[in-house]
Amino acid sequence: MALTFEEAHRLGWTLLKATVRFGFMVINNLVAIPSYVLYLIALQPLRWLDSRAFWHLEGVMFKWLLAMVSSWGTVAGYTVMEWGDDVKPISEEEAMVIVNHQATGDVCTLMMCLQDKGTVVQKMMWLMDHIFKYTNFGLVSLIHGDFFIRQWIVLFPEGGFLRKRRETSQSFARKSNLPYLTHVTLPRLGATQVILKTLGPQHENGSLGAGDTSRTVSKPRGLQWVIDVTIAYPKARPMDIQTWIFGYRPPTVTHVHYRIYPIKEVPVETEPLTDWLYQRFVEKEELLAHFYETGAFPPPKGQKEAVSKEMTIDPVWLLLVQSFAFVSGYMWYNILQYFYCCFF
Repeated sequence: MALTFEEAHRLGWTLLKATVRFGFMVINNLVAIPSYVLYLIALQPLRWLDSRAFWHLEGVMFKWLLAMVSSWGTVAGYTVMEWGDDVKPISEEEAMVIVNHQATGDVCTLMMCLQDKGTVVQKMMWLMDHIFKYTNFGLVSLIHGDFFIRQWIVLFPEGGFLRKRRETSQSFARKSNLPYLTHVTLPRLGATQVILKTLGPQHENGSLGAGDTSRTVSKPRGLQWVIDVTIAYPKARPMDIQTWIFGYRPPTVTHVHYRIYPIKEVPVETEPLTDWLYQRFVEKEELLAHFYETGAFPPPKGQKEAVSKEMTIDPVWLLLVQSFAFVSGYMWYNILQYFYCCFF
């Protein structure tokens, strides 16, 4: 069937826009990632003189790199609507963030919606799908995660994408008499338990403690909170990284729901932790089922209406960050060219 003129025009515009966006992102990464690495190399003396200042600067640059990814979505009209608990008051405290995993775009969505959560983006560690290890962001995360004190640790307990694990999860649920889930899959315990046992604040009896915002005295070191994040896409159509790169999907609002648990409410031993984690994903299933049916998350218990707010990023600030990246790339190119000419 032949395309109409209007369809051909729309297709041509989509292809042109995708090509321009892809070219810009390639150049963006070629200047931003090497600049980040070279700045850290140049700042190594500061690391020994004043490590706090060094890691603060590293965190700022790391945040700017994630802001660049956010700008790709912002330009394409991809925005985030936030629901549930307000996580800003605990953004400066240690937390483990558990997220449902539908597609590679989940990571981009989190990069965007955490930009306005204080300094947490500067001090977070990502435990993500192995495919990201082989990207430029994997290199940055390796540098950032290996040497920085983790404030928030983000992980996807399902251990894979929804479309890949759903059938296996449902089969296992039938055999084991476990909850049968459609919009999420049964989580895996491994990484969650290791993080809780390793980083949770330990009392003398070995249980986890803390997680009280009214506390004014010195608090135990380690995790204070578990933040349960549920990502929902309109019509249950998740966005992948290709969508963020090429921007071929019309402007889309992704919905993110937060629920906060004090660490003292989270068990550590295998059986109770398994039950607790399964219950969180049963709740995610209910949240997503309600969202896909009504277009909104349900209100918290005891309230009649759920409140949401749009997460916004200042476009002028994004422009300044991108400009700094390109100026830095140009500067480092000239510096490296100078030293190359001197020695060769």
